[in-house]
Amino acid sequence: MNFKIPARSNEKHRINRVGWLRAAVLGANDGILSTGSLVLGVASANIDHKSIVLTAAAGLVAGAMSMAAGEYVSVHSQADTEKAELALEQTELKTDDVGEHEELAAIYVKRGLKPDLAKQVAAQLMSQDALGAHAKDELGITDTLGARPMQAALASAASFSVGAAMPMLVAIFASSSSVILLVSLSSLLFLALLGGLAAHVGGANILIGAARVTLWGVIAMTVTAGVGKLFGAVV
Repeated sequence: MNFKIPARSNEKHRINRVGWLRAAVLGANDGILSTGSLVLGVASANIDHKSIVLTAAAGLVAGAMSMAAGEYVSVHSQADTEKAELALEQTELKTDDVGEHEELAAIYVKRGLKPDLAKQVAAQLMSQDALGAHAKDELGITDTLGARPMQAALASAASFSVGAAMPMLVAIFASSSSVILLVSLSSLLFLALLGGLAAHVGGANILIGAARVTLWGVIAMTVTAGVGKLFGAVV
């Protein structure tokens, strides 16, 4: 008797968004927060309007490059580790095939399968893709969650630039007397919207996501403005 497993094409999961979502949210959040705080810091030090805008633009470019480089290096390190682990696993499969079958079967036994069934499952999976089976079930490496350095770097740089452009544009069109108030309020609004959007895309609570990001934004901008005020007074 042949059993047919029904397709469930309407079932959608959000885990495949983890990689790019993390990089994009981190970049945009950092862009808004760092550039907004930077503008507040220099504006609180009584710097002229042109210098404020120039500082924001420099912060956008430098921040985007920094985010891209940092994300690429960190994720590439993860990718290098994954490649090394896969190479080691490939060697073990060639030199100790029996032991690798037993190792995979033991993993399935720990997950609740009976020993005989676990051996059958391990044998069937390894007959199709031995390295893939061990990569997923022993090492936890999958195509969905695998490291993608360039993707993460580009997402971080682009999202940082978009985030940083928001307070910078506000600073450009705001007058010198209102730049602190307008950048503060708009940056917090942007952060709240970003936090809520990220939570929605990731399937989390929208209000909690928005509140969490906004709270840290208030702290960061308050501290930066205080430092700018202090040094502005000294000068």
